[in-house]
Amino acid sequence: MRTFEFRHAASVNDAIESAASGARYYAGGTNLLDLMKNGVEKPDSLVDIGRLGLRSISATPSGGVLIESGATNSAVANHPLIRAQYPVLSQAILSGATTQLRNMATVGGNLMQRTRCPYFMDTVFDHCNKRKPGSGCAALGGFNREHALFGASAACVAVHPSDMAVALTMLDATVHVMGPDGPRSIAIADFFVLPGHHPHRENALRPAELITGVELPRSVFGSSSWYLKVRDRHSYAFALVSVAAGLQIEDGVIRAAAMALGGVAAKPWRVHEAERSLIGEPADEESYRYAADLLMTGAEPLSENGFKVQLGVNSVVRALTVAASRHDQRA
Repeated sequence: MRTFEFRHAASVNDAIESAASGARYYAGGTNLLDLMKNGVEKPDSLVDIGRLGLRSISATPSGGVLIESGATNSAVANHPLIRAQYPVLSQAILSGATTQLRNMATVGGNLMQRTRCPYFMDTVFDHCNKRKPGSGCAALGGFNREHALFGASAACVAVHPSDMAVALTMLDATVHVMGPDGPRSIAIADFFVLPGHHPHRENALRPAELITGVELPRSVFGSSSWYLKVRDRHSYAFALVSVAAGLQIEDGVIRAAAMALGGVAAKPWRVHEAERSLIGEPADEESYRYAADLLMTGAEPLSENGFKVQLGVNSVVRALTVAASRHDQRA
């Protein structure tokens, strides 16, 4: 790791001024430091935002919850408001990393984490458009078992690794940011961007913008939701496919539904047509499988990850089945 400047921000505006001058934001450091050690990231300056507070988790007047960006993953997963109103988010967070990492990692940092594609993470590989624009994508003709089924391009087939982001997408979260031009809000569906011809651009943040919080709207799903993560081993592995699913069921009929997939694209993948197909239908496997097929429509497997298509279908059916069973237990 090469040398760099390091300072603590005195305020949000102070941090933004530093970032506008070229510094990188530093919070928990659970991803950024790894990338710096590997030589993937080479910032000349870091500005620590860990002392700014931004750690509260509180109810909003509209019945939702506002999670400030400095709250740790552990704090979010174990908070009474999250466990009671958004258990799918708690499940998603607890399915990732280790307790030690969750104690350090922050909500803002989780959203900003970068892909774990081995060709990106290891600088011994020269061909990575995300790391070296214009160099090519080694995964296209190499190891791509864990890579994208949707939204990829000839420039990049990497997937976003966050479990938390999948649940936030299913819950229609809003990301609040502050930058040189003031505050703004970004729907989570618009926060992450697909690679296209510019895979080094991964989100909709403008230069020097800082994530200050994530807001969850009132949820109609509650405990009738589930996060399923399918991976090669039970712990400390990223998802081959993951599903955040929620159902609102009345008298055995589905009144509302939401689903998001992880491990299949550069952003959490959501297909509203698949969700609409469930409305007014019985809460049974036939309905779930039809919706799962719609959700996986348009998948474009690579040479080694075709198995993820059927895995995705089965995972959606399983997640919806468990979500429905949790409704039955509550009734």
